[in-house]
Amino acid sequence: MPELPEVEALRDFLAEHLVGHEVVRVLPVAISVLKTYDPPVSAFEGRAVTSVHRYGKFLDIEADGLHFVTHLARAGWLQWRDRLPDGPPRPGKGPLALRVALETGEGFDLTEAGTQKRLAVYVVRNPREVPGVARLGPDPLAADFGEARFTELLAGERRQIKGVLRDQSVIAGVGNAYSDEILHAAKMSPFKLASSLGPEEITHLYEALRTTLTEAVERSRGLAAGRLKAEKKTGLRVHGRTGEPCPVCGDTIREVSFSDSSLQYCPTCQTGGKPLADRRLSRLLK
Repeated sequence: MPELPEVEALRDFLAEHLVGHEVVRVLPVAISVLKTYDPPVSAFEGRAVTSVHRYGKFLDIEADGLHFVTHLARAGWLQWRDRLPDGPPRPGKGPLALRVALETGEGFDLTEAGTQKRLAVYVVRNPREVPGVARLGPDPLAADFGEARFTELLAGERRQIKGVLRDQSVIAGVGNAYSDEILHAAKMSPFKLASSLGPEEITHLYEALRTTLTEAVERSRGLAAGRLKAEKKTGLRVHGRTGEPCPVCGDTIREVSFSDSSLQYCPTCQTGGKPLADRRLSRLLK
């Protein structure tokens, strides 16, 4: 799933390639991708792109007062094309969900792999008309997101810190992968209750949050859209690396599986050497 660093890099890329150009066609291939109908998606055609914004994991392409907002979800992606194929795309079982064409012949495709279709496109007059945008918490890389604000957000949270970091209504843009990376950098168990954190632990977590995301954004900056997935994977230290040695201490990275996701962590760095209970595996062994 694209998270804040990748979406920020896509924002930079699209700002460079879209601003000043006219959108001549918006071609939905999978009707399920469209989440709004008034104004219709065709209203975006014939307008010049004026700016590109990011709200958490949402991309917002603005053109003459209308906003084309998309959330790539778990398996979605944006593929830039220097030259779009001739003729309209054909509906089918492939990953193509929607195509946007410019007057230059360039454009981009929104694609989604797998059977769970969660890729979403909204055409609205105000980004806050999108429910997911309206619910977003503060951006962790905003200039005014200080440690005091972070402390306020954690106060009274009785959930595990992993879940709090992933909650978009608390902090915008952090998902499964970067929450693992942040907690590893902070040397903190993903199962630790947010309300139990002391001032020093909050400071370490805040610094890990800002540093991890900032470094990931810098690694992705300037890359073409097609290279961002590979960059994300190579930059991760624990997420998706079950069974590999921890780059800090050399211990074996372990995994906890859930029904639709998993987390990775280092026992030595994060849990005092103790493996976390994998409830799904425990059930299978009974």
